[in-house]
Amino acid sequence: MPSTPYLTAVLAIVFTITLALRALPFAVLGRLRDATLVRQLSVWMPVGILMILAVTALRGTMAKGPHGAWYAPLAVAVTIGVHLAFGRRTILSVGMGTAVYVVMVHAL
Repeated sequence: MPSTPYLTAVLAIVFTITLALRALPFAVLGRLRDATLVRQLSVWMPVGILMILAVTALRGTMAKGPHGAWYAPLAVAVTIGVHLAFGRRTILSVGMGTAVYVVMVHAL
């Protein structure tokens, strides 16, 4: 077992590196706040992340069963419909789409 000073030094190094990596984007963002690229990323990144998440999550289930190919697009349509109908509330729309998909997979 390593000595206490060694473990303390390792933890201090890990803490310092983690804190620096988490603080660095905020320090840089202050200077880039007016940049066009940052504005475009703030609009498109959430959509892209949700798209990647949806594709990877639904890829396996759509191929498994004969009905999975219909459940996934229907759940996505519900998600989009709720998102547009209720003021673009992401948590509500993703939650409703997920609930519809889970109910269809387990009940039908």
